[in-house]
Amino acid sequence: MFWQDFITIALIHLVAVASPGPDFAIVVRNSITFGRRIAMYTSVGIGLGILIHVAYSLVGLSVVIKTTPWLYQAISYLAAAYLVYLAIGALKSGPPSASAKGEDTPAPKEKNMGPGKALWIGFLTNGLNPKATLFFLSLFTAFIDVDTPMGIKLAYGLYLAIATGLWFCFLSYILGSGRVTRLLGQKGYWLDRTMGVLLLGLAAKLVFA
Repeated sequence: MFWQDFITIALIHLVAVASPGPDFAIVVRNSITFGRRIAMYTSVGIGLGILIHVAYSLVGLSVVIKTTPWLYQAISYLAAAYLVYLAIGALKSGPPSASAKGEDTPAPKEKNMGPGKALWIGFLTNGLNPKATLFFLSLFTAFIDVDTPMGIKLAYGLYLAIATGLWFCFLSYILGSGRVTRLLGQKGYWLDRTMGVLLLGLAAKLVFA
């Protein structure tokens, strides 16, 4: 029975994690602006952020958050403010300088972000996402009950965190390889700006939904 539930959870999670959202936008943005290595750290942070949702879902706090309108709204506003902050940085992106336009010059440079900050940004982006709260609320309510052993619950949670981190690490690798890297170096600021607009749209959706 648990294996059947696990397979179903894995398939649902795959669809959810592959859908565009704040996590996707910030990984793309960091890949363009800072390069593959920083995007990888961001991806690991996103995976760690999943553990927040897993933790409060296991102890039932997700139900409290969902059934307490002012608390859920406060989380939504906090998440929206953070997304706006990230969007402003993305919208400020511009074309590379003349000296950086050489064909053999690797485009995305690691500018002013270290691994720790990248990890923290990924962690906050996922941890503050109230849509993830709803996802885990519905997922854990549907497949976990009082009879589910704690070991099985923890296994589900760890899988979701690891699978999320690996997915975004894979995305970071793809965005930071070969021709994609060179293309992003010359035209990537347009995609960065697009991600900024997407982040603003996601922030607006959180506030006005």
